[in-house]
Amino acid sequence: MKLFYSIIALFVCLVLVAQESKELEGVVIQGKTLSLPFNKTSQNVQIITKEQIKAMPASSIEEVLSYYSGIDIRQRGAHGVQADVSIRGSSFEQVLILINGIRMNDSQTGHNTMNLPVDLASIERIEIVKGPAARRFGQNAYAGAINIVTRPSTKNDLTISGSLGDFNTTSLGASLNVSGKKFSHFIQAETSQSDGYRYNTDYQVKNVWYQNQYKLNGGELRLQGGFIDKKFGANGFYSSPLAKDQYEAIQTSLVSIGWNQKSGKFKWESNAYWRRSQDEYIFERHNPSKYRNLHIGNNAGIEANTNYSSSLGITGVGLDFRKEYLSSNNLGKNHRTVYFAFLEHRFMFFKNRLDITPGISFSDYSDFGNFWYPGIDIGYSINQQNKLFANLGKTYRVPTYTDLNYTDPVTEGNTNLKPENALSYELGYRFNHKNIKTTISFFRRESRKSIDWTKDSEEGKWKPENISRINTDGVEVDFNYSFTALFIKSINLGYTYLDKNLKYSDRAYSRYSLDNLRHQLVVKVEHKLLKNISNQIIYRYNDRVNLDDYHLLDDRLMYQTNHLQLYIQMTNILNTKYTESNLVPMPGRWIQGGVIFKNFL
Repeated sequence: MKLFYSIIALFVCLVLVAQESKELEGVVIQGKTLSLPFNKTSQNVQIITKEQIKAMPASSIEEVLSYYSGIDIRQRGAHGVQADVSIRGSSFEQVLILINGIRMNDSQTGHNTMNLPVDLASIERIEIVKGPAARRFGQNAYAGAINIVTRPSTKNDLTISGSLGDFNTTSLGASLNVSGKKFSHFIQAETSQSDGYRYNTDYQVKNVWYQNQYKLNGGELRLQGGFIDKKFGANGFYSSPLAKDQYEAIQTSLVSIGWNQKSGKFKWESNAYWRRSQDEYIFERHNPSKYRNLHIGNNAGIEANTNYSSSLGITGVGLDFRKEYLSSNNLGKNHRTVYFAFLEHRFMFFKNRLDITPGISFSDYSDFGNFWYPGIDIGYSINQQNKLFANLGKTYRVPTYTDLNYTDPVTEGNTNLKPENALSYELGYRFNHKNIKTTISFFRRESRKSIDWTKDSEEGKWKPENISRINTDGVEVDFNYSFTALFIKSINLGYTYLDKNLKYSDRAYSRYSLDNLRHQLVVKVEHKLLKNISNQIIYRYNDRVNLDDYHLLDDRLMYQTNHLQLYIQMTNILNTKYTESNLVPMPGRWIQGGVIFKNFL
């Protein structure tokens, strides 16, 4: 608790000494049915911009997300080759990942959620919605949702990039933007590989991404598609740390076509999508016949959303239909049909200073029945710089097919599992004025029938069950100050404290319920050394409930002109020994250098 009070005191001091601040640009947040400028939202939303990503010492989306408090990236290898994402102490199954609003979650297992067919160079921004406000996105948005936004540029340009680093780490990528009056195209491809930082942690990742936009009168048509092929040695990643010869090969593809249109007071948006995943797991890399799993999943769906503006406010309606299929030599052949409907209305009072948005969602699963989940968002703008917001909502998640059916020598699924649900509350304050951006929030999540893998003895099998109750309380602070004259360009401080209580479970061992970060502190300092030279250093302190706490320090030095970017980055400068998941040792100090060349056509 001493650290908690110290962070709050530091936050208050920073606010008091700041003399200037900078207005946040009017980025429009892409909601399920209502899309609003950032300063008009009444939710806990974080935005990671393209410029912020470019300055970070990160080689993957997972590493970018790890630099934001409240988000726990639990990696089993380098550069996000296998990583699970948690928001505010949730499980990795309780976070929804989207690409341009299209869901990427896997019905087989949440371990495959972050296999995304885009690289950092393709990303326009990342939107993170935390807490009950994410409920409108449906299944898996239990603790939050992360939407990765990509889009073609309005300029014609060709970009080529390459990098080299320790452990024979290399990458090579290229992207092309072609834009006309009505048509815009973007295509990107990248390959990266490494020998690994210890035995059997080598990896090879290849991906390609294509996206276009065709402008209509008051709307547009969109097509996007991508593919990622990922192969990696999985020393101790699953099963037991003693299983050193595990291997995994994953392929994920996504294709979607969308249309949006504005007509008078109506706005329409629809998407049709298909996501395919293939996951091959081999227990002994050089002896596949000993134990091998092959899972092939297909999710296909259509969605339609509309909103209507009137003197009473904005009404939003959303409808989704989805089919999920899985064929597996271990999990069997499975399929389910999912219907989802969402209704919300945004009321405005007191000259638009108070907004109240009640909503309700309905889901029907062919194998679990139907559920109603209500919620409400409230915001009050004290003035243009200060806003209070509150959220209340119920969220849910149905078991994955791994939860239900997976069997191996040390684990056993449970076909009697029920969907888990939670009632979540959040109260927050947001300040945004010139050079200062600040958000502080207090939250609580009351989970019921939570799904966790447990066992009674060290020798027993892991088996999932519905734990009676898990209550999670927390506070989150995010402070950013941008300087105008000093060589320090900006300072960002993020802190999250979690107090998680498990009730009514008599199991001796729990795999996921109590593995969260208790204290998480992230400090980012960006320097402007010379006109074209900048440097960002990031410090992280993580205190996990069931593991030792540790300190991490990363740095990126960059030289940039209109056409050229040269950089060198070093992660884990302190050479800290630590683990994030399944007692897998994470890499020590790792140095990489790279070049990015952009030519405007």
